[in-house]
Amino acid sequence: MAAAASGGSVAGLCPLLLLLSLVPGPAAGSAGMLQPRDTPSRERKELGGLWSFRADLSPGRDAGFAQRWYRQPLRQTGPVIDMPVPASFNDITQDPSLENYIGWVWYEKEVLLPLRWLQGSPSPRVVLRFGSAHYYSIVWVNGVQVVEHEGGHLPFEAEISSIVQGSPGTLCRITVALNNTLTPHTLPPGSIQYMSDKSRYPKNYFVQNTRFDFFNYAGIHRPVVLYTTPSVYIDDITVTTTSSENVAMVQYQVAVVGSTDYSLSLSLRDQEGKVVATGDGPEGELKVLNPNLWWPYLMHENPGYLYTLEVKMQAQVNGALLEDVYTLPVGIRTVHVTSTQFLINGRPFYFHGVNKHEDADIRGKGLDWPLIMKDFNLLRWLGANSFRTSHYPYAEEIMDLCDAYGIVVIDESPGVGIKLPESFGNKSLQHHLAVMEELIRRDKNRPSVVMWSVANEPASELPPAAFYFKTVIAHTKALDPSRPVTFVTDANYALDHGAPYVDVICVNSYLSWYHDSGHLEVIPLQLTAQFENWYKAYQKPIIQSEYGADSVPGLHSDPPLMFTEEYQKAMLREYHSVFDKKRKEYVIGELIWNFADFMTNQGTTRVLGNKKGIFTRQRQPKAAAFVLRDRYWKIANESSCLPPVITSHSLFL
Repeated sequence: MAAAASGGSVAGLCPLLLLLSLVPGPAAGSAGMLQPRDTPSRERKELGGLWSFRADLSPGRDAGFAQRWYRQPLRQTGPVIDMPVPASFNDITQDPSLENYIGWVWYEKEVLLPLRWLQGSPSPRVVLRFGSAHYYSIVWVNGVQVVEHEGGHLPFEAEISSIVQGSPGTLCRITVALNNTLTPHTLPPGSIQYMSDKSRYPKNYFVQNTRFDFFNYAGIHRPVVLYTTPSVYIDDITVTTTSSENVAMVQYQVAVVGSTDYSLSLSLRDQEGKVVATGDGPEGELKVLNPNLWWPYLMHENPGYLYTLEVKMQAQVNGALLEDVYTLPVGIRTVHVTSTQFLINGRPFYFHGVNKHEDADIRGKGLDWPLIMKDFNLLRWLGANSFRTSHYPYAEEIMDLCDAYGIVVIDESPGVGIKLPESFGNKSLQHHLAVMEELIRRDKNRPSVVMWSVANEPASELPPAAFYFKTVIAHTKALDPSRPVTFVTDANYALDHGAPYVDVICVNSYLSWYHDSGHLEVIPLQLTAQFENWYKAYQKPIIQSEYGADSVPGLHSDPPLMFTEEYQKAMLREYHSVFDKKRKEYVIGELIWNFADFMTNQGTTRVLGNKKGIFTRQRQPKAAAFVLRDRYWKIANESSCLPPVITSHSLFL
C-alpha cells in the first residue's frame, strides 16, 4: 500500500508509466547480449556494494521527474539512504511503507573509471550493463539518459563511451529510476485497485493486485557491471550442436559490429586446453572427433562437460590493428521429443527435480553467491537432475552452474498470472514476443536449457488463448528451432486452448490440497485420470510440473493432517505411486513444488509465505526432503549408465 497517484480513477500507476513517454531516450536494443567476460581484449568493473537510494514519496510519485533528480547527485535532492546492490529494497529497512512500496524509486552510484578506458585511438567502447532490475528502468549517466527497459528478469545495457570519455579523471554518476508497478499488459501482469470508500480507507489509498503466489520484490536484483570492448567487436555468437556415433558437429554464427572489413578465427578447446577443432569466418561448422558429450547430472560419470570456444576477431581501423577475443562455454548435446519420451543425446531422460524461486531472507530476489552454492549443494544431495525457472528467467550466474554441473533446465519466461481477458490482447502479446526474444538471445547457447516454457498457469481456457499461445510458441520456435516449447497449465484438458501447440504437456495439480482438501485417498484415482485424459487427447509426453502441500516445520500429526510434515510426506507418496506406473508409459518427469519455502503477499492461507518447500526458507530439510532424496537416488540408479552402486555419498558427499 502507498499513497496513490493523483487522479484515482485511472488504472493504477499507469499515469506514472505513461510519464515515460515524456522522457524520450534510447531503449534497450535488439543487438547481441553476450555475458560480460574478462578476455585479453575486454575488461569488467563490477559496481556491487552500497548505492544511494531514495523512494519518491510524492503523491503522484513524479517528483523525481518534475525536479529532474538525475541532473544532480541524488543526495542533493533530499534524504537518501544506503541500499545494497544487488538486492531487493523491500526487506532492508525497518520502514513498513518501503516493504510494500509501489512506484518510482531512485538509485545512484558514483565511480571512477580507469584512464585506459578513456584514452587511446581508437578508444575502447565502454558499456553499462544491468543483470536485471524490477520492473521498469530508466538509466542516466552524468545526467544523460542512456537506456530504458521494461521487464524485471533479463539483462539490458547501453554504450556510454561518448559520455564518459570526455571527462577523464572525474566521477561517473549512474542514476537509475525504477518502477515496480504492474499493469494488465506487463509480464507478469498486475493491476492497481483504488479504495474509494473514505469511511474505511485514507485518501488516495490503493493496493497492487497480482494473480501469482510470490512476493513482488523490487530493486536492482543482479550485478551491475561496466565492461569494455574494442571499437570493432564481437557482438553475438550462436552455437548449435549435433552428434552421431563418434563425430559431433558444432555449427556457429558470429556477428561483428563496427566494421565490415575483419577476419574471424575460432578454436574449440577441451577441458585440458587441447584444441580439438578450428574454423574461420562468420559462420561455419566445427568437426569434433570422439566428442565428450554434455550429460545431465547422474546420467554420466562426467556430467556437464563443457568445451571452450575461443572466437578471435581482427580488423584494421585507421591503420591500427584491433583484436577482440571472446570465449564461450559449449556443451555438445542433442534434444529430441517423441510421443512418449524426452531424449538427451538419444537416451531417455526422466526429469526428477524441483521448482524454485529466487527468494531468501533480507535480500529478497537479490543475487547472493553463498545462497546459490547452498542451493546447488542441496540439489545434488537431493539427487535432483533438473529444475524449472519458475516463474521467470533466473540469473546468468545460476545458469552458468547448471551448465557446469549438468543440471537440466526448463527455462521459463515471466508469463505468470496471465488470467484476465485484457492480458491476451495485442499489447500484451507484442510484449510477450519481445520478452521471448530477450530470453532466447541470452540463453540460446546453454546446453542445460533443454526446453522453453512461455507461461505458467495462464487462463488458457479462455478463447483468446488459442491465438495468443499459437503465436507465442510459433515465434519461440522460429527464434530457436533446436528446442521444444511448452507452457505450464492447470486448465482442464478438454478446455485448454494452448495445449495443441506445445511439444510437451506440463500439468500442475494439487490434489488433496486445493481440491478435496485433506483427502489423500482421492489422489490415485484423480491423478491417474489426469494423465490418461491428457495423453488420450494429445498423444504427447507429460511432466507433472507442480504438485505439493504446505508443511509448517515442526508441526506433526499422526494420522497425517494438513500443514504437518507427515501430511506432506503422505501426499508425496500417493503421487509417487501413480508416477511409478505412468513413467513406464508417457510420463517423463516430476517437479516438486517447491524446493524451499518462499515469501508471498500476506493472506489468511499464508503464514510468512508459502510453506510448500521441502526445505525451509533458511534451507533446512523437512521430513519430505528425505522422502524425495530416497526416491530420486533410486530413480537415478535405475536409469543411469553408471554402475548400480551410485549413492548420494559416492558422487557428492
